[in-house]
Amino acid sequence: MNTTMQTIKQFTDKYKLGNPFELDNEKAYQAWREDKLDNYPENIENLIVEIKNPENLSTTEFEAIQSRILKTNMAVYAGTTGNDPDKNIPLKLAEQFNLTELDDNMGADDGITSLKVVSDKRQGSYIPYTDKPIHWHTDGYYNLLDYQIGALFLHCVSAALIGGENALLDHEIAYIHLRDNNPDFITALMKNDAMTIPENIENGKEIRPIRTGPVFSIMPEGNLHMRYTARTRSIKWKDDALTQTAIKYLDEFLQSESPYIYRATLQSGQGLISNNILHDRSGFEEDEKHKRLLYRLRFYKRINKT
Repeated sequence: MNTTMQTIKQFTDKYKLGNPFELDNEKAYQAWREDKLDNYPENIENLIVEIKNPENLSTTEFEAIQSRILKTNMAVYAGTTGNDPDKNIPLKLAEQFNLTELDDNMGADDGITSLKVVSDKRQGSYIPYTDKPIHWHTDGYYNLLDYQIGALFLHCVSAALIGGENALLDHEIAYIHLRDNNPDFITALMKNDAMTIPENIENGKEIRPIRTGPVFSIMPEGNLHMRYTARTRSIKWKDDALTQTAIKYLDEFLQSESPYIYRATLQSGQGLISNNILHDRSGFEEDEKHKRLLYRLRFYKRINKT
């Protein structure tokens, strides 16, 4: 069962209040919010799980990762594979969470993307394949609405000499921050025309059309989904006062020193497992002995309980 779906089911079984993400259900929201924030991890160290073999987790390791995802939509694992470049390491790990349907996006090799600095003119024109900073985003925000990214894995083969730090934020915390300030922000960001992704054109050829949709949405299983990017070149926000104010308020939160924003620089053998949370990446520097390489795996499904 989907972890957030399970959380919602446990929540509704406990309180009999319905889905907390529905704006007309304030009672359910307040009860869920209290549960969500109760004993929320204070720092990134609380999310790290030491594992021996990522391709064959022990029951204890699996449950430790799962419990963190259930609470925060993310976990960080620290494995013993070091700089082994075998792509089966994160792939087999994902399979243990019933994730098998990869998003075979542009730049991916059989669904697994090698995030590294490349000199190829085409691929190198995209920020993830450079050493430049990447602003806050969720993965696949430009995908068709029927092919949204539910889960995101990052596996580090080798780190840069300096930098390459990720900031991480549970999108449900972002939702709480906005809704607590003004529930109308959520109304605006759930509109089907809240955000528009411009077409992607290469050498005069359209490789992705314009796509429009909401920031927040409630998926059929009951979980909250978020689409977002802070890259101004990559998005056009709806031109109305409420949407513009909501995005400004969110941007200010993302640039703050909130204790809910974790920061981590993945090292060899470490990785992030998440339900496509908000994240960014700092710029970095390499030398001949420290070439940054991370594998990125995107899945349409969210992380399952069993």
